[in-house]
Amino acid sequence: MTQPRQGSGPGGLERYYVLTGGRSAPGGAATLDVATLLVARSAPEPGVQPEHDAILRWCRDPLSVAELGAHLRLPFNILAVLVADLLGAGRVEARDPIAGTGDPGPDLALLEEVLSGLQRL
Repeated sequence: MTQPRQGSGPGGLERYYVLTGGRSAPGGAATLDVATLLVARSAPEPGVQPEHDAILRWCRDPLSVAELGAHLRLPFNILAVLVADLLGAGRVEARDPIAGTGDPGPDLALLEEVLSGLQRL
């Protein structure tokens, strides 16, 4: 019995090559990381690449690149190329992850009350 070649099959390297047109990294000024939030700016149009369609559908509400990659079962670098295509076309918007609101942290008095209550149990 022969072993299948690495990269063969429906999730193999050949598929990724076709999806990205042979590109291994996003072009342009696209800088994405796993925490970048993506939001679709338009609905999918008939005839678009199925993966682009899926990205637009999943990103109707803000979704991180990591979550999107898990849903689509695509490696980060492949997903980054596909997202960069959509960013360049103005079809999605990339947002920095929601940062803190300037709040210095949790309310220390509230945490002490919770700890005290737990100790009384």
